[in-house]
Amino acid sequence: MLKAVTCSFAALLLSMPVSALNTNQIPFIQQAAKIDGLIDDNVWHQALEIDINNVTWPYENEKSPVKTKAYIYENGQSLFVAFDAKDPNPNLIRAFYRDRDRAWEDDLVGIKIDSFNNAQSAYQFFINPLGVQQDSIENELTKSENGSWNGIWDSAGTINEDGFIVEIEIPLRVLNFSNSTGNKTMAMEFLRFFPRNERLRISSMTLQHANPCWICQMPKYQGLAKAKQSSDIAIIPTLVGNSQETRDIEQGKAKPWQKAHNIEPGLDIKWAITPDTTLNATLNPDFSQVEADTGQLSVNNSFSLFFPEKRAFFLDNSDYFSSHLNLIHTRNISAPDYGVKLTGNKSGHTFAGFIANDERLNVVIPGNLGSRVVSLERKSENMALRYRRDVNKAFSFGLTSTTRQSETYKNQVASFDAKYKPTKSDLFELQLFGSDTQYDQQFVDYLCDSTLANCDLTESVLRVTDDDARGVGYYLNYEHNQKHWKAFSSYQSRDAAVRTDMGFITQVDFNKFVFGGEYRWYGTEQNWWNRAKWYGDWDISHNENGELLEKEVQTNFSINGPLQSFIDFGVEHRKRTGLRHDETRIAIDGNTSLFTENSQWTYLELKPMAGIFAGLKLSKSNRVDLANNRLGDLTFVRPVINLNIGKHFELRFRHTYEKMNAEGADVYSANLTDVRLTYQFNINSYLRLAIVNTDISRNPNNYINEVDATYKSLSTQLLYSYKLNPQTVFFAGYSDHGFQDDDLSKIIKDDKRIFMKFSYAWLM
Repeated sequence: MLKAVTCSFAALLLSMPVSALNTNQIPFIQQAAKIDGLIDDNVWHQALEIDINNVTWPYENEKSPVKTKAYIYENGQSLFVAFDAKDPNPNLIRAFYRDRDRAWEDDLVGIKIDSFNNAQSAYQFFINPLGVQQDSIENELTKSENGSWNGIWDSAGTINEDGFIVEIEIPLRVLNFSNSTGNKTMAMEFLRFFPRNERLRISSMTLQHANPCWICQMPKYQGLAKAKQSSDIAIIPTLVGNSQETRDIEQGKAKPWQKAHNIEPGLDIKWAITPDTTLNATLNPDFSQVEADTGQLSVNNSFSLFFPEKRAFFLDNSDYFSSHLNLIHTRNISAPDYGVKLTGNKSGHTFAGFIANDERLNVVIPGNLGSRVVSLERKSENMALRYRRDVNKAFSFGLTSTTRQSETYKNQVASFDAKYKPTKSDLFELQLFGSDTQYDQQFVDYLCDSTLANCDLTESVLRVTDDDARGVGYYLNYEHNQKHWKAFSSYQSRDAAVRTDMGFITQVDFNKFVFGGEYRWYGTEQNWWNRAKWYGDWDISHNENGELLEKEVQTNFSINGPLQSFIDFGVEHRKRTGLRHDETRIAIDGNTSLFTENSQWTYLELKPMAGIFAGLKLSKSNRVDLANNRLGDLTFVRPVINLNIGKHFELRFRHTYEKMNAEGADVYSANLTDVRLTYQFNINSYLRLAIVNTDISRNPNNYINEVDATYKSLSTQLLYSYKLNPQTVFFAGYSDHGFQDDDLSKIIKDDKRIFMKFSYAWLM
């Protein structure tokens, strides 16, 4: 009897698929699958089979309405993953030809990989049914996703009568992982995004919404015993050329065009010294902005605008430099001749550092009521160092150091940060930092546009000429998170003298306390809505001397509904200081007026069918008129429309309208229109026209100081792009810029250029 049972059990085991026997073991198969979006290679029958059948958002662990299977194996040099995504209505599949990283709203399948199995970060690889790639790095420390990161990997997708199929190959050279021998453990999640009336996040795992750390919940997969980087050197030569014409326009007269032609060769080298340590070097790199930044309107704003980093050298392993505060913002380095970067992660020790020079010196001068940017045509040296120790999955700490120096100017910053999660619901964060800064006379000359003796003193000038060179700051944060509610509190303080010139911190000389919470409701498939949230917080800020800067309370209610709709209503009540009456004194009390601001806003978003996105932000408030130091009535409207016509053509439209009235008369009205038309020939190439138009009208009779009644500007860019991969690219285009003020009767061009870029990645 026992023998018969044993034989029957053995027969049952032999009949079971490989995935049932080795649930979390990634098989090693020498053969490389052909990446064509068909899954017709025999090798897929030997791969580990994984069901993607659990809806984790907006619902918590409900059965998927569609069937999806993933298959995975490795051959020591690459991970091979295939997805078979069934769909009862293939004609409803949302898929368009787009540039990489622009198809996040489409049907998607993909994989998340925590390659160090330390719950600190995860690579994300997603593909739409036509093979368009999206990749990013999710950072658990900062709760952010860096979509600017680009890896070189292969994918293909096909739509069929049963749904769609996607195949991908991820070379192990793309990943950083442990350099240990034998089996390696990585956490992985296999995903499908199913956007119809709702956008369902369908996963291979269960996800507990009470735990805000999603990476921590990813299941473990073992394998990769023979994993190696194979080709561990990438050499990317670059050639950039441009022909530029510029001219000055003064008092309504255009001066002659000044022509300049430039051809610049460059070289980037990436060497994976080991699977967990990478060296990057660049000589005469191309750090030009190929694609125009999205237009931003800054009419009634006293702080510097933020622009994201887009350049490959700085983006590679940029999450290794992250901390709770933005102490390293590499876009401050605008025109380097060289750069060297070393990054690595070994047994819970993460280290990163870079040095780079810069032909320019751009420095933010922060204050407590505003900031200014000083831009000097002189060389500087820049260095950043970062170390993080992950003691365990509950506790980690880090050290950061940055240096910027140029002639007699220098800024040095040192920081300590820590993160502690005693339970899955509780989080403590801490960051301490100090700086030592020495400005020189050129900073004063730039801000004054003359000598200090003839200068109109402003906060920025006073901050630069302050004798106090050293400052300290700190940040404390606590959160308690449950499935239905969250409570949080934070406190941060920055001395008047603290500076983070390598980072992006625009406000100093303040301390701020914040307390708040939120409550969440979860719908079911029987409800017309699927998710709702109430949020509220209260905060108060003082300067270093204990003088009130701002006190605010705000609350909002949001709900997700049909047609992928999202509606958010909010109100805000704030008391804040206006501008200083006497700019020669930093003091707040007796030198400013305290204003009461009230505002209401609404944001609506809708994705009713494939290829259509509509959004609208409306707000009505009384705000401080910063140009005239009084309270005014502000109206703000921003519609956004993204429209696909067919599989290849896309229109993106965004318009910002802002109007202020004060004392019964207009102060200003501002319009900014950003239009982008793209024809995507295939997944590799596109032609794009970008138009950014600004139109600002002011009422000079309602201003204290003299202002232009009219300012208009128009920027256009026509760009052709071909990308074999993120580092083998060809760009060619034309751009121009013109403006109009009171001295001009129409927009006159002051800049026009033709540009070209070519780079090729040799993988060795």
